Amino acid sequence: MQDIEREQMEFDVVIVGGGPSGLSAAIRLRQLAIAAGNPDFSVCIVEKGSEFGAHILSGAVMEPNALTELIPDWKEKGAPVRVQTKGDRVYMLKNETKYRELPEKIVPSLMHNHGNYIISLGNLVRWLATQAEELEVMMFPGFSAAEILYNEDGSVRGVLTGDMGVNAEGQPKSGYEPGYELLAKYTIFAEGCRGHLGKRLISRFNLSEGKDPQHYGIGLKELWEIDPAKHQEGMVLHGSGWPLSETHSNGGWWLYFDENNQVSFGMVIDLSYHNPYLSPFDELQRLKTHPLIRNILEGGKRLSYGARALTKGGLNSLPKLYFAGGVLVGDDAGFLNPAKIKGTHTAIKSGMLAAEAVYEAIAAGRQHDEVPTYEQKFKASWLYNDMYQARNFANAMHRMGIWMGGAFNFLEQNIFKGKMPLTIRDRMPDYDVLERADHAYIPEYPKPDGKLTFDKLSSVFISNTNHAEDQPCHLKLTDPEVPIKRNLKIFAEPAQRYCPAGVYEVVQSDSGAKFVINSQNCVHCKTCDIKDPSQNIVWVTPEGSGGPNYGAM
Repeated sequence: MQDIEREQMEFDVVIVGGGPSGLSAAIRLRQLAIAAGNPDFSVCIVEKGSEFGAHILSGAVMEPNALTELIPDWKEKGAPVRVQTKGDRVYMLKNETKYRELPEKIVPSLMHNHGNYIISLGNLVRWLATQAEELEVMMFPGFSAAEILYNEDGSVRGVLTGDMGVNAEGQPKSGYEPGYELLAKYTIFAEGCRGHLGKRLISRFNLSEGKDPQHYGIGLKELWEIDPAKHQEGMVLHGSGWPLSETHSNGGWWLYFDENNQVSFGMVIDLSYHNPYLSPFDELQRLKTHPLIRNILEGGKRLSYGARALTKGGLNSLPKLYFAGGVLVGDDAGFLNPAKIKGTHTAIKSGMLAAEAVYEAIAAGRQHDEVPTYEQKFKASWLYNDMYQARNFANAMHRMGIWMGGAFNFLEQNIFKGKMPLTIRDRMPDYDVLERADHAYIPEYPKPDGKLTFDKLSSVFISNTNHAEDQPCHLKLTDPEVPIKRNLKIFAEPAQRYCPAGVYEVVQSDSGAKFVINSQNCVHCKTCDIKDPSQNIVWVTPEGSGGPNYGAM
């Protein structure tokens, strides 16, 4: 397979990932080129999903400032950004039946949503893709970027897309198509959280030197259509406490009332949790049995389900953003405000800043070198201030717990306005905090009723997840013996529970335990790559077009 002759395509800029940051970078590059009278400036964007937006999942409440900077007339152009927030409510769930609504004055100011919009991020990305296409960006959906291509001096020269039509043993099937070499003066990596190429770049160029380890959460979402009598369009609900309080884990839930009697319901759980028996999927199902949530969803219809990891380390974990031949943007770098639990406006802005720096470099006749002006532009922008104000939010919750951490964040955000002369560090990686299974509390999860609560497999079914038959498994084990010989003995093999799609199983038989990987179920959330306590699972991109196909998520 190594000696196959591959077609090469050359561009000024190649962008890996068609989410909000990648598309915003593409749009901004073409805007700058057209304004400078350089219409032949070529931009290519490669997206592993079957279409732009297919793999996009978020809450989502969006601050419109970055979108307005990118496309000032977005309203006139029909952006799917219509439902403005009309009120905030924040709850503390005390136990399985009781709760308390928190007074607005004690809620950290960054959690207020006045002037924001409830959106489907998937629909916004589809719309951004149409804007990029109108600007003549070369759009390649359904193609995965499988490898990074380097020049002899070690600088990035582009990417290799994955071969199509390869069997599980790595041999060509009928209809085999070799991948393309996409070459560029600069490559922008916008893969999203824990991008498999971004992870390699961070390691190769030592981009995280002197930074805290990146921290993550897993976000699980269900889209519901509810009784119109219960619907309050524009209302935003957030909460924390039960059920995560039973395992002393951090996280919270949301419920956003969108248009057409739909509500976005979901939960973010910090992947710094300690209990190996915790199951994020089942915590979401258990949460729905609380009267506060049940009364809203009961009698409605679940339309879709999905899950993805998200970065939560914030500014303290942000790597160096540039390297010879390219840059990192969006969630690939860690641009998410953990206090606001929002990444759309930060992703858009990071893509714009990278585009401006890269365009200036190419206009000056440069290529394949470092672009430090990207980081300089970031530090001079509102994006840096936005992330600086929230730099301690997640770390305070990790280090101090929900009550003391919440009190600290209230003081920092409401009294010191994000400028407290103190930076809290959190240097313990998320994978390295699990306690031994024989010391851990085992939560009781409800049996699914198929109306309000569900099982994993029926949930994966409505995520429209699919992968081509007989292709190489994209979930690689560094050592196949680790899951049974180490993880099962010490941690009761937590992959069975932390995966929100039922990919991993331990099957017992007369010959002993066997670790089974059902890669067909994978929703590309990357949780296994992050949380495996032995760091033995490596997520790589499967064949293009595989994975979930989310609708209005």
